[in-house]
Amino acid sequence: MVGGVESWERSRRRWQHAFFISWLVLTSAGPVMAGGQVLPVVLVAGLAAWYAVWFVLRTPPTSGDVPLPYMLGGGLLWLGLFAVDSSFLVVGLSVLVPYCMDAVRVGLVAVVSCAGGWLWHRYHATGSITWTEIAISAMVAISAGTAVGYFNSVAQQSDERKRLIDELQAAQEARAVAERQAGVAAERQRLARDIHDSLTQGFASVVMLLEAAQATLPDNKHLSQALRATRENLAESRRVVQALRPGDLDECGLPEALERLSGRLSDETGIAAHTVITGALQPLDAQAQAELLRVAQEAVANARRHAGAERVTLTLSYMEDLVVLDVHDDGGGFDPERAASGHGLSIMRERMEQIGGTLLVESAPGAGATVVASLPAAVLSGAR
Repeated sequence: MVGGVESWERSRRRWQHAFFISWLVLTSAGPVMAGGQVLPVVLVAGLAAWYAVWFVLRTPPTSGDVPLPYMLGGGLLWLGLFAVDSSFLVVGLSVLVPYCMDAVRVGLVAVVSCAGGWLWHRYHATGSITWTEIAISAMVAISAGTAVGYFNSVAQQSDERKRLIDELQAAQEARAVAERQAGVAAERQRLARDIHDSLTQGFASVVMLLEAAQATLPDNKHLSQALRATRENLAESRRVVQALRPGDLDECGLPEALERLSGRLSDETGIAAHTVITGALQPLDAQAQAELLRVAQEAVANARRHAGAERVTLTLSYMEDLVVLDVHDDGGGFDPERAASGHGLSIMRERMEQIGGTLLVESAPGAGATVVASLPAAVLSGAR
């Protein structure tokens, strides 16, 4: 789609260049060939070069934008031609040809100026103006003005078409992002089911068998080690399933899921953990809620395993243009640059980037840690 728009714009510019060149040749060929002078040729070539500088060699002006330096330079070159030979009056249209399509008022001024200039030239040459000449001048001006209006309407239609194409492209990109996110969510659900139905159930069965064996051989060291390792792997597989498919969101919304997360942390570790919700609740789609909850789970797991924290606070803030999740602990802290991979920070950051959000980590050794996940208003409006 982008290539099509760019190709269309290049084609439009090529036709504009051809229009300018053909009009310049048409209006100056007669006077140049009849006069046999060098100066008109130099001035016509200078006008062509001046056009090339502004519309070929550099980025063309936007639609409707009339650069004053170009107008002044082109106008001076045209006045030089007109001073050499009054027949170069119509060459002035060449200067304004690029704007006959985009700026209708400029085109109409050019038409009226040339029509009036032609009448002045006839009066200067013959000492009088006939009604026939006035009628011819008026008809030419009307025809040229009609052409300017037509070209302007075509240019406006082209601009409108380009705007619609841009909007269609943006809508297609948004749809592709939504479909990709839905596909990621579906794949996570599938992985969670597969892990739960295979590894988790298998570890649970092995734990039961090892517990039965330990009841028969209570003093077997290797059996005790195998049972402990299996229980750890069972707990880890359950954590993986929970991260892939946060079950709390199936029963409640994100605020309550965060409150449950902080409650479990307090019950299991004795850490003083609590959740704070501020602002008016805003609707979030399932994917956004799931990713925010996973970020909170990872941040809480870091505080639990690494920080040695005594207090953890989860804050979910609904603002006018943002939804912000803030997880703060008063633990030992760390260097975010050196500990990014070990603390899962890159994974959390990727989660937020997938849904159009950002992740900020503030920490230093001995100063605790704060993880801030933000979703901007543009993402929120898309979620709705």
